[in-house]
Amino acid sequence: MSESDNRHGLVQWHGTTIIGVKKDGKTVIAGDGQVSMGNTVMKPNARKVRRIGAGGKVIAGFAGATADAFTLFERLEKKLEQYSGQLLRAAVELAKDWRTDKYLRNLEALMIVADKDTLLVLTGNGDVLEPEGGPESQIAAIGSGGNYALAAARAIDAYEQDAEVIARRAMAVAADICVFTNDRVTVEAI
Repeated sequence: MSESDNRHGLVQWHGTTIIGVKKDGKTVIAGDGQVSMGNTVMKPNARKVRRIGAGGKVIAGFAGATADAFTLFERLEKKLEQYSGQLLRAAVELAKDWRTDKYLRNLEALMIVADKDTLLVLTGNGDVLEPEGGPESQIAAIGSGGNYALAAARAIDAYEQDAEVIARRAMAVAADICVFTNDRVTVEAI
């Protein structure tokens, strides 16, 4: 998976699509399985979405370098243990470390994390972002197909009540448009 800078200096991640949808008390994170190196598909069925933390009460998906993402998953799990499963607190502490620690600062990944109450996007810039919307509906997406999935999910959200249906349909749209995204989707729900 690679990255490139756009004209505004913002990093755009290539090589995956991850979407998080929170609606009517259900939270889902879905991600495709394609691992690309340049223009070559290296693996079509990677698991970029998984359960983490005590008892699997947190789900997370990543876009970016795989080894870097696993490092961040491990760090987040430790923070969840340290802060008794409080996702928001653990995410803020991870983001602080990620921004200030010389080793972590070089990690090239983005994450969407969620528990039954919270949906967040974590970045290496120290951002902990809660998506727009209220407690009834939130949607976040990252990766090269993230904007396609986000637009599709927002369009579907008005008439579909099931978070998993929204996520799966949005991933299908992204897979049809983004060459770095495939249709082998992993879904985790809380």
